[in-house]
Amino acid sequence: MTLKITYQGVAGAYSHIAAQEVFPEATYVPCETFEIAMEKVQNGDADYAMIPVENSNAGRVSDVHFLLPKMNLYIIGEYYLRVEHQLLGLKGAKLEDIQLASSHPQALAQCSEFLKTHSIMPVARIDTAKSCEDVLMWKDLSKAAIASKLAAKIYGLDILASNIENAHNNTTRFLILSREHLVPAKDKDVFVTSFIFKVKSIPAALYKALGGFATNGININKLESYLLDGKFVSAQFYVEAECHPESKAFKNAFDELQFFSEANSIKILGTYKKVRVI
Repeated sequence: MTLKITYQGVAGAYSHIAAQEVFPEATYVPCETFEIAMEKVQNGDADYAMIPVENSNAGRVSDVHFLLPKMNLYIIGEYYLRVEHQLLGLKGAKLEDIQLASSHPQALAQCSEFLKTHSIMPVARIDTAKSCEDVLMWKDLSKAAIASKLAAKIYGLDILASNIENAHNNTTRFLILSREHLVPAKDKDVFVTSFIFKVKSIPAALYKALGGFATNGININKLESYLLDGKFVSAQFYVEAECHPESKAFKNAFDELQFFSEANSIKILGTYKKVRVI
């Protein structure tokens, strides 16, 4: 049976490219939003979702981090995609003609130096490849899109400038989400376990909650906080710890985490093999 992989955007988006590279024989399902992409997996209409969570230069994709705790999905893998942005225009357009370029806010941020140098006004759109549809609709030689080489091919646009990103190590990290909690067997590989929790309202609660990871020699790769329900007094934390949940060290650390966390606030989001990035 052919796998169905959801992603946010339209054909040619970087999420589409990541899905193709990880699942080369799958059926790819474009979705208007991250939430819809996740819901299709949650409802059983697709097998996995390929969701970007952060970029090496533009930071985290905030919408995704707020959605992860709400969905009944699990992280089963991560993937790093080298992102190369192209300035795409209509046939016959030239770089000196371009006055406006549309793309996803993350892509615009990643190409800010090029846009400033060429006095091109950035216009935010929901997706990089979706901006290519704008260019075709506008039929204006002064308007361009920032998207991938695949998008240029799909939409029949010319590449007016190649690799215009600020940094040549521009990389986006994706998470692969499943409705099944698939925990890989413990072996010699390095694993990451992601979870969320909310600390008790006592002094040094966060320090104490995470202290068990330090004393048990577990490296925490990521710790991020999120305000809940629009209140500035209640925070939820997202953690990526370099460990396997079956290890004795993790179990000891988790016992301490539970003691200093609010009841029923801890949720394991998944365990997956760590990808080494050079």
